[in-house]
Amino acid sequence: MKANWLERMIVNSPIRLLAQGKIILPWIKSKVDLPPGGTFLEIGCGRGAGARMLLKEFHPAAIHAMDLDVRMISQAQRYLTAAQKKQITLYVGDTMHLPHRDGSADAVFGFGVLHHLPDWQGGVAEVARVLKPGGIYFLEEFYPPIYLNFLARRLLNHPEENRFYRQDLREALAAAGLPLQHALEVKKLGLLGLCRKTPS
Repeated sequence: MKANWLERMIVNSPIRLLAQGKIILPWIKSKVDLPPGGTFLEIGCGRGAGARMLLKEFHPAAIHAMDLDVRMISQAQRYLTAAQKKQITLYVGDTMHLPHRDGSADAVFGFGVLHHLPDWQGGVAEVARVLKPGGIYFLEEFYPPIYLNFLARRLLNHPEENRFYRQDLREALAAAGLPLQHALEVKKLGLLGLCRKTPS
């Protein structure tokens, strides 16, 4: 489900960028060592700020950055430099049908994506499919009290059925072969999580 105008403004705000740079990426780096030269995928890339930081912090050979909203990809095309776009491929795509081979990504990143998917379990399965055995899935996720409260229901655009809380999410990740290894969680609100794909 595409974000509406207000959520696009929120996720592209300087505060959001500051949180990614000062909280989220340092936490990822403290929990996992991602050697340079890998292939990354970012689902729901927005204007490309996350992909740019991933490129700077982890030095992958390539980042495939996709978003369901063509307006976000257009913004990312303008936001990234020509040099960055040599390593960051931008495209409009659907997390439910990722155009990548099985086992082709070393790491997948989703900054607040799953809670936008009506079939979030299907999104988890797609992430697991494209990850290499031993590959890393990072997710930043929010629970319904954040986005389905009285005010958020009127201002933002999210599915209301088939939602997940802590246990639902952990069980679905484990069932897909992506057991949660590290989590920074605020009870009933959301989490930062790192999963590693188990060998099949």
